[in-house]
Amino acid sequence: MTDPIADMLTRMRNALTVRKEKVEVPASNMKKEIARILLEEGYVSAVDFVENEHEGVIVITLKYAGGKSVIGGLQRVSKPGLRSYTGAKNMPKVLEGYGIAIISTNKGIMTDKKAKALGVGGEVLCYVY
Repeated sequence: MTDPIADMLTRMRNALTVRKEKVEVPASNMKKEIARILLEEGYVSAVDFVENEHEGVIVITLKYAGGKSVIGGLQRVSKPGLRSYTGAKNMPKVLEGYGIAIISTNKGIMTDKKAKALGVGGEVLCYVY
């Protein structure tokens, strides 16, 4: 697999399409941080880490309100073939501030709002709206 983050987002997108309650994703530190941010921002209900003999599995419980998914869309921005970076002053706004951009900075993985507040830029991993 060349892009594990895109795989995670695609698994979540597919699970949301068929209204699944949970989705399982192979674990990595970056995917754990992305799942933690989605939980903190209220886009998912729960995130559990299940250890196995390999790298482990992240079990993400998806969130629905009124029969519709809380997540309207997941979009991968920086790809292995074309990386996308931004500075603190040029932070992207997702849906005029209603969505979030997840940024990988030298101070860890965080939302666009937190990165702008800390004054750091980095690689734009994905948009969630």
